[in-house]
Amino acid sequence: MLQTKRLLACAAAFAATALMAHAPARAQDGADFYKGKTITIVVGIEQGTGFDLYGRALARHMGKHLPGAPTIIVSNMPGASGLIAFNWLANVAPKDGTTFGIGSFSVPFEPMFGNEAARFKGPQFGWVGNMDSGVSACLARVDSGVTEWKNVFQTEVTMGAAGRGGAISQAPRALIELSGAKIKLIEGYVGTASIKLAIERNELQGICGISMSTVRSQWIDLLQSGLVKTVLQIGPINDPALKGVPNAIDFAKNDQDRQVYNLLFGPQGLGRSFAAPPGIPADRLKLLRDAFTATMKDTAFIADAEKAKLDISPQSGAEVQAFVESIYASPPDIIARAKTVLGR
Repeated sequence: MLQTKRLLACAAAFAATALMAHAPARAQDGADFYKGKTITIVVGIEQGTGFDLYGRALARHMGKHLPGAPTIIVSNMPGASGLIAFNWLANVAPKDGTTFGIGSFSVPFEPMFGNEAARFKGPQFGWVGNMDSGVSACLARVDSGVTEWKNVFQTEVTMGAAGRGGAISQAPRALIELSGAKIKLIEGYVGTASIKLAIERNELQGICGISMSTVRSQWIDLLQSGLVKTVLQIGPINDPALKGVPNAIDFAKNDQDRQVYNLLFGPQGLGRSFAAPPGIPADRLKLLRDAFTATMKDTAFIADAEKAKLDISPQSGAEVQAFVESIYASPPDIIARAKTVLGR
């Protein structure tokens, strides 16, 4: 009996010690966790591009909307339109809520299209929110012979792209395969900033799949100078500022092609979406989502975005999560057709 009592006493003492040891950790699961912390936003595209500008704008304002007002910094991890960054987020990054990131909106869907280099599944990320639900576009030098999209079916135009997982590669590939556009695609550029320079030097004649928010903020000088012209818009909706510019889906030849267009170009609506690593604690994801939503309504942030000419049309993290899951639930035959279109 004495031995049993001693065992019970030891067990109780051990349990009490364990509870005390875990108490601070549980407390940090809530509002106290971020006090004194530094959060890193990983941008999977080169500096000076639209994704980078959006990430830095968010970093300047989001910290004050998190309990403990943590410092937020930006770290660029360019490569394959953000694929390298998404792989890092999914498999290496800390999953404690101190890291999240952004890359091309098409990258989270790469596993669907058979890209074996994509070591993640889009729905597994903790989606924080989307800053801009805009459309993308195709631009061409006016001396290329393509001043209207209909010209591209008779005149070849040379366009630049980054890695195959990015929108500026997927968009022209889809237009080549589905509509017969005569695009000579040169891949391997770091990002849109590098492609812009190549267009200015007349090493390239255009680009397809670039976000209109980037065009309006970083490429406006080329438009205003008359060097390039917007010849096509791409996305689930039309941009009101692009009246008279056709949408890619207008060139779908049949219903199946239209569904493939929607599968490939629908994610354009996720233009500037941020993802936290899979496995982030639910309470910390909620804190990040709430802080993101509050930032989008912050008058100082809005003024900062307007000064930088950044389009802001936000979506909540829950909305982004639901959309990513819906894309992954696409019919298998349409996914198979999209793989063929992308040369997978």
